[in-house]
Amino acid sequence: MRFLAALAVVALAPTVALAQSAGEVERCFQNPGSCAQGGRGGGAPAAQAPQAPAGGGGGGGHVVSRPTAPAPDYTTVLQSPDPDRRKIQESLSTLGKYNGPIDGNLQSDATVKAIQDWQKGRGTNPVGKLTPQEAQQLNAEASRAPIRRVDPSTQTATAPAAPTPLQPPPKSNADALKDLQARLAERRKAAEPKAEAATQSLIRDLKAYVAADGKGVAGEQFADFAKWYADTKAAGRTVGEIAPVIDDYGDAKAGAAVASEVLLETKKGTSNQSQCLVFAWIEGNPRKDPKVFSCDDVAGVEKWKTDQSLKSAWR
Repeated sequence: MRFLAALAVVALAPTVALAQSAGEVERCFQNPGSCAQGGRGGGAPAAQAPQAPAGGGGGGGHVVSRPTAPAPDYTTVLQSPDPDRRKIQESLSTLGKYNGPIDGNLQSDATVKAIQDWQKGRGTNPVGKLTPQEAQQLNAEASRAPIRRVDPSTQTATAPAAPTPLQPPPKSNADALKDLQARLAERRKAAEPKAEAATQSLIRDLKAYVAADGKGVAGEQFADFAKWYADTKAAGRTVGEIAPVIDDYGDAKAGAAVASEVLLETKKGTSNQSQCLVFAWIEGNPRKDPKVFSCDDVAGVEKWKTDQSLKSAWR
């Protein structure tokens, strides 16, 4: 019996050795450095041989695990304060990537595309969103960008707009003067019948006063004329022709205002003289605010017109 047991041990020994050699070959194939152990290329005892990790896999040594890279932080930039988000859009615009509104919306289609274009130019993943580090790099790049100036040679000159019928070209001074004279002529033509009737009514009253030898409404209304007539008569002179020339006519604050130059001829023997007087009044019955001036008293006549707020239709 002892002999049979020993024979069994001897028979199993080559099988164990063969199994160990196969394991050593596998380890040498996967990890050549492990074959140097023992100095003769033989395997270490089975109890000291490195064990492969469960589930297979090569290596024969310790398995080193690599740390997992953290996901990119896009939330910080997307939720940054509005001025910071607007600054990013301004930087994209400076670099010629963006031409939309500066509204701080980094998720608009135009802004996302601009960020993608910038990222493509840098050779990074064009995700259309920025990490804090990318945002800093973008702003720094924009701050170094040269100011883009408009090249005048590329600009097309704009021809002046042709005048429209509602906006005629400005007139020359000569044309403007002609237009003014035409308007005055139209206005005077419209006022002429009334002015002529008022002046002729005055002349009739003046002649009637002279014919009545100093009696009548002309002297009652125009006191200075009554005085002039009395002085002329006292000097032995008689009144002859009375000829009017309309000086001015128009609307005043109290009615239609009339100013008329009247040339009165006086005679004494063979001596003839002429006297020019300006009669001014507001139309009515009787005439209102009647005045008589010498034709040389231009300042007095103009002051009367100003006091009446005369809007001339004659001059």
